[in-house]
Amino acid sequence: MAKNNGKRSQSELARWQVPVGGKGFALKDCDPGAKPWGNGDKNGDKARVTELSREIDALQDVFWADQRFKLLVLLQGTDTAGKDGTIRAVFKETSPLGVRTHGWKAPSTLERSHDYLWRIHAMVPAAGEFMIHNRSHYEDVLVPVVNGWIDRKTTEQRYRQINDFERLLTETGTVIMKFMLHISFDEQRQRLQDRIDDPTKHWKFSLGDLEVRKQWKDYQRAYENLLRATSTEWAPWTVVPADSKTHRNLMIATLVRDKLQSLKLRYPPEDPQLKGCIVQ
Repeated sequence: MAKNNGKRSQSELARWQVPVGGKGFALKDCDPGAKPWGNGDKNGDKARVTELSREIDALQDVFWADQRFKLLVLLQGTDTAGKDGTIRAVFKETSPLGVRTHGWKAPSTLERSHDYLWRIHAMVPAAGEFMIHNRSHYEDVLVPVVNGWIDRKTTEQRYRQINDFERLLTETGTVIMKFMLHISFDEQRQRLQDRIDDPTKHWKFSLGDLEVRKQWKDYQRAYENLLRATSTEWAPWTVVPADSKTHRNLMIATLVRDKLQSLKLRYPPEDPQLKGCIVQ
């Protein structure tokens, strides 16, 4: 197992990134129980997540001052995949002033009266800002597909529209990181049962979750198709093995930290008017 020094070779990362165009990709080949970013020491990995969160906070400070970029992090996954937990663990040290989150639910009547991307565009990051989406516009090529509300032609049209939308964002300064939190059928069963058994988690559970679980294979197929169709050069998908919550957090925190470092962030140049200025 490679040392968890926060760096991974491009060849290893490529195992978990969906290739552009999706050629040869199969979701079944991605083991949700794998821990490629782990060290085999759960406590050590948890400590590393905290360290990475602090590094992300320091980089976010420069990111905000730099104002050249915007960061959009998309977290997709089935019920109980850990989207909330990822946000809490990875971004727990960052300043609320420069980070926003949004959890997407079923569209309202007003949102339905517009095109499906209208509400999404209103919630993308501004310059210097981190924006994390708990679920995203990809729900519009999941739920309607599985339930037969849109046909294949409309689905493929939406794939193209999403790719164009994300191209627009990246060409205007947005860095997009898309993570599919991949858990197993058995792991989801256990997590749903935990929500039923623990009164403090009842608010997270709905009987409708059990109905959706019956469509597991259909959702896995829909996920595989969207991952293939919308992993692009400007916004690739990364599959995150997420049966282990600690590994999920470690992998995402590492990749976010590495992406921020790659941007070569900088503080604005010194204001010449401040040279020699003394506060009395």
